[in-house]
Amino acid sequence: MDKELCYSQPLRIVIDYRPALRERTGVGEYFHEIARALAQGPDEIVLFSSSWKDRIDVRDIPRARAVDRRVPVRLLNLAWHRLEWPPVELLGVGLVDIAHSPHPLLLPARDAVQVVTIHDLDFLRHPERTHREVRRDYPALARSHAARADLVVVPSPFVGRDVASTFGIDTARILVCPAGAPQWQRHTRRPAGGYLLFVGAIEPRKNVSGLLDAYERLLERRRDVPDLWIAGRATASADGVVERTQRPPLAGRVKLTGYIDPTLRRQLYEGASLLLLPSFDEGFGLPALEAMTLGIPVVASDRGALPELVGNAGILIDPNDPGSIAAAIERILDDTALAAEMETRGFERAAHYSWEHSARVLRDAYATALARREQSAA
Repeated sequence: MDKELCYSQPLRIVIDYRPALRERTGVGEYFHEIARALAQGPDEIVLFSSSWKDRIDVRDIPRARAVDRRVPVRLLNLAWHRLEWPPVELLGVGLVDIAHSPHPLLLPARDAVQVVTIHDLDFLRHPERTHREVRRDYPALARSHAARADLVVVPSPFVGRDVASTFGIDTARILVCPAGAPQWQRHTRRPAGGYLLFVGAIEPRKNVSGLLDAYERLLERRRDVPDLWIAGRATASADGVVERTQRPPLAGRVKLTGYIDPTLRRQLYEGASLLLLPSFDEGFGLPALEAMTLGIPVVASDRGALPELVGNAGILIDPNDPGSIAAAIERILDDTALAAEMETRGFERAAHYSWEHSARVLRDAYATALARREQSAA
C-alpha cells in the first residue's frame, strides 16, 4: 500500500466537497477519503462548500484549505447547472489548475482543467428514483457536460464501459478511480449469531423492499434466522419500508439504525454475520468492500459493478428474486466452511484497494489532463 504521495510539481486543486459535509453516504465518503489522501502530497487542496448551515470540518484533512460560502445549495446548483456561472475562482477559491466536480455536471471554472465524476448512470435510466436537482438537471445535461470535461472519473470498470458506450466518450478521457478499503485491522473471529446487515440509504435503487421480502420468507420457514439491521438514512421515498418494519412479521426482528457515523462503522460491521447488498444498480459498492476488509461474507446483486468487486468473496443474487436472496442467506448461515472460505477471499480482494493508490492514480490523471490542455493552447 502506498504510504506517501510524491509529485514533481505541485498542483492547485479545488474539490466540491459538499457531498461530504454531513452524513457521508457513498459519494461523500469517496470524496472525503480522496481529498484526505491527496492532501498528503505537496499539492494545494481546496475544499469548497456553499452550504447555508453546514460547515467544513477539516480536522481530518488538516493540510487542506477550506473555502466555506454561505450560499443556499439549491440557488448555487441552479446557477452552476443551468448558467454555468459564477466560476468557482470568483467564490474565494482563487486561481486553480484543477476543478473537480463530485457529480456528472461541470464545476464552472475560468481556466482550470474541468473534471466530472460519474458514479453510475441510474439517474439516466431511472430518473423516477432521483429527486430535486438530480431529476431536473442530470438526465438533461450530463451527456453534454461529460463531452466537454477534460477528464471523466468513474469508480469502476463497469461504469467506465457504460459511460463510454452511452455517452460516446473517448476512453482516453475516462479514468477508473475506485474507492479504497478502510485501514481496519482484521477481527479475530466472526461473531456467532451475528445479525444480517444492510448498509446504505433506504431508497428504491437499494432494493430494501426486496430484501424485506426475502427476510419474511426466511422467518416463515425457520426460527434461527438472525435479526436484520438496516443501517442508513431513510429518504423521502422510504416511508413504506419504515412502516413495514413496524408490522408483523418484521416487527421486533428488523432494526433501523439510521445513519451510522464513520467513527462507529467498523463496530457496526464487526457485529454482523454477513452483509446484504441487493441493489438494482451500484457503480461500486463501498459497503461490500468495507465488509470484505473484515472478512465478512457478502450477498450482493448480480447487477452493476458488484460482480467485479465482490468476485468469489460472496454470493451473487438476482435482485428481482426474493427467493434467490433468501437462499443465498441460508447457504452462508448453514455452511460454516463456505463462510470461512469467503472470509479469506474477502481479505484477499480488499487488499487490492487503497485510498492512497487511488489518489495517486487520480493525481497522475490530473497532471496528464493539464499537460494536454497546455499543449493544445500552445
